[in-house]
Amino acid sequence: MLLNVLFIVVGIALVLWGADRLTDGAVAVAEKMKMPQIVIGLTIVAMGTSMPEFCVSLISALKGTSDLAIGNIVGSNIFNALLIVGVSALVAPMSIMKTTVRNDIPFALVASVTLLIMCLDGDISRIDAFILFALFLVFMYKTLTGVKGQETDVKTDEKKSMATWLSVVWIIVGLVCLIGGSNLFVEGATIVATKLGVSEAVIGLTIVAGGTSLPELATSVVSARKGNSGIAIGNALGSNVFNILAILGLTGAITPMTLKGITLIDLSMLVISVILVWLFSFTTYKIERWEGAVLSVVFIAYIYSLL
Repeated sequence: MLLNVLFIVVGIALVLWGADRLTDGAVAVAEKMKMPQIVIGLTIVAMGTSMPEFCVSLISALKGTSDLAIGNIVGSNIFNALLIVGVSALVAPMSIMKTTVRNDIPFALVASVTLLIMCLDGDISRIDAFILFALFLVFMYKTLTGVKGQETDVKTDEKKSMATWLSVVWIIVGLVCLIGGSNLFVEGATIVATKLGVSEAVIGLTIVAGGTSLPELATSVVSARKGNSGIAIGNALGSNVFNILAILGLTGAITPMTLKGITLIDLSMLVISVILVWLFSFTTYKIERWEGAVLSVVFIAYIYSLL
């Protein structure tokens, strides 16, 4: 038990340190390439921090536990939209670019609604998976071609900017620490929870989903604290799109998945969470602290209903 508690502590420490390095590296890349933070957040950072979800979902599907594969994605996305955006806004109000409100958040909503519709028949077939992945390619194309004409929004310091090679090294080191730390956390927390008599279903929806979302949480909170709200919101939104369209798309193409324990309530909460973020962003193109508090409370209420 003590060793598993140590895993939890070391895992959290690695995730936090890795998030700091990843944020520094990603901001430096955005500066060098003169790209808006939101684009870096939606692509490099989002894909990197979604690696734990990809590993867990792919391995789960291959082992025949497809419910855990889908549950991990649904749980992680609810975690991203409600708790990560909520806590990040509590740390520092987040300014949202108009293109994010008009393009990126609606795309995250389309991805969530598409998954809900596909899950109504109780399974994700290979055809469903190919449709999801095709939508992911469309999203990436729109994101990368939409860079032209956007202003960069990186908070730069007066000191000399980071060397390109060093920023790439920090991104890689940060991702390794995030993925390794989250794996340690999930392993330690799962064993501790099992010994305390917590059911596997609850472990999957809470600890596994929350643990694989630790990289997104740490990265977004650190980014918000440093004033880089573009990376914070971009990471959460990008991870949601990547989780549904790319991860379930690739996983479903390899092995079709059947739903068992994932309910319509869980899938509806997935859609509602994105709608809330969209509404709060749309008002003043900023998510205020009180709106972050509302998102966090809704997440806590949802987890309470599960337990």
